[in-house]
Amino acid sequence: NGRILVAYFSATGNTEAVAQIIADQLEADLLEIVPAQPYTEADLNYTDDACRANREQNDPNTRPEIATTLDNIENYDVVLLGFPIWWGQEPRILDTFVESYDLSNKTVAAFCTSGSSGIGTAESNLQKLCGMQVNWAGSHRFAQGADESAVTDWLSTFDFAKDK
Repeated sequence: NGRILVAYFSATGNTEAVAQIIADQLEADLLEIVPAQPYTEADLNYTDDACRANREQNDPNTRPEIATTLDNIENYDVVLLGFPIWWGQEPRILDTFVESYDLSNKTVAAFCTSGSSGIGTAESNLQKLCGMQVNWAGSHRFAQGADESAVTDWLSTFDFAKDK
């Protein structure tokens, strides 16, 4: 019955839509992970090898700065991480977020949105970054345009969602 946080990054709005449905269904707090330097259309031009998104994804040590801050992570028992899939991985800004907060002893699950790619290595990457002190509850990929019933089906697999 602990508090739930849905923290998400959304470059085009697809992940934001799913995050909003999750927050509504779970009566959870919603936190948008906002980059300090917003992504432009050119930054997201995946056909350009030199675009910002591709450069970041090609360097596993890149940690884009976040403008959003959260002062009370200790108040949450469950953290759901949302993001788009970029080249089979989570955007590096998610890595920045996870490394910025102590998620020890929390239940953590991830969800992503993608038009075509699978979840790839995003789950294992995030699990590793979260560390051994979290209760990793799994992850799920939502197709572009996922509706409320798809979200409801996924949430029904979690004990923390059954009381909501």
